[in-house]
Amino acid sequence: MKILVTGGAGFIGSHVADALVEAGHSVVVVDDLSTGREPNLNSRAKFQKADIRDPGLEELFARERFDVVVHQVAKANVRESMQQPILYADVNVLGSLNLLELARKHGVRKFVYASTGGAVYGEPQYLPVDEAHPINALDPYGASKHHVEHYLYLYRANYGLQYTVLRYPNVYGPRQDPYGEAGVVAIFTNQMLGRKQVTINGTGEQQRDFVYVGDIAHANVMSLEKGDGEIYNIGSGRGTSINEIYDQLRELTEYPLQGTYGPPKLGEVYRVYLDARKAGAQLGWEAATRLDAGLAKTVEYFRRANSQ
Repeated sequence: MKILVTGGAGFIGSHVADALVEAGHSVVVVDDLSTGREPNLNSRAKFQKADIRDPGLEELFARERFDVVVHQVAKANVRESMQQPILYADVNVLGSLNLLELARKHGVRKFVYASTGGAVYGEPQYLPVDEAHPINALDPYGASKHHVEHYLYLYRANYGLQYTVLRYPNVYGPRQDPYGEAGVVAIFTNQMLGRKQVTINGTGEQQRDFVYVGDIAHANVMSLEKGDGEIYNIGSGRGTSINEIYDQLRELTEYPLQGTYGPPKLGEVYRVYLDARKAGAQLGWEAATRLDAGLAKTVEYFRRANSQ
């Protein structure tokens, strides 16, 4: 297939592009490199530097005639979204709508969309959270990601554009930016290897669903041919506290200091983890990488990167 991967120079998107190339597909990456990095680009994929809001992307769609769009681009920082909600609506909603219009006009068969299971549900009414749980996002990031899911439904109903929505958990692994829109694993790992003070927000008993990025990439590949018109949680089904992540990373990095605790962050849920049984039954997907193995791979990546 000819596949467009948006955000293919970013953390998750680059792993998705790698997996698609390895599966034998022809991949084109669009990324504005605002948070993505050129070294992350797959050498066997074409690359065009562009913003997903750019009307000039029409030329790319007309020339390449994509079969599938795998849409990974988003502003994805919960805390930043509380301060800049209009920016998040602009990039995440209007940018996605620009891509949907181009897909409609140029005969794209399917749209695979990276949503968020960590932010759309808000504070869970029950755990683990399944896809039927009410949507009560507590931050503009989660609200903007969910908004696009409605557009996907109407584009399928009115224009026949197939879609699969993947609601991601807390994704971690190699290439995650420890300075930008980063997750706690990347931040802690980088600080610990640099022997810098680690600060845990809140009590550290907050729980998240941590899944290794390679497993996330695999879910995208599986969605090319399955899951039309469906929404899937992509998670491990278990919650891991921030304190547990800290303890495991401290052991892996031989970190000599004690962590400190700071105030909790506005807009963040306290505890969320995802029921991914639907993805297992219909896609054949599971979180195959154990947390301890994934954290070890991540630490080794940062250790090599910091030594260069």
